[in-house]
Amino acid sequence: MGEVLTKQQLQDALKKQKAPHKYHAEGCVVDGIRFPSRKQARRYEELKLLVRAGTIKDLQIDNLQTTFRLEVNGQLICRYRADATYQENGQLVVEDTKGFRTEAYQLKRKLMRACHDIEIREV
Repeated sequence: MGEVLTKQQLQDALKKQKAPHKYHAEGCVVDGIRFPSRKQARRYEELKLLVRAGTIKDLQIDNLQTTFRLEVNGQLICRYRADATYQENGQLVVEDTKGFRTEAYQLKRKLMRACHDIEIREV
């Protein structure tokens, strides 16, 4: 017969189990960086190649995400964390790897345009 767990041990074990991602994304680690989806990790690999080729520079990615404050009339509404930022042809590119466009993301995309005059590049 198997081991009998106490109620507390069972609760602790259940807490340790990770809930599946609500959009069924599977996380992974590349170069010691944890990505919430394989799609985002693949894009990171592509961006690294573009850096090596000299096409882009100053790449900031995932755990080093750039956060933008989205303020209206001096009041903080929310923050937007970019999946990646880099310089391309002397211009700042803010990039988001999208599998699904949530309402919150769509609003933040509009606020980025209004507050910072930045168009988010979706891949």
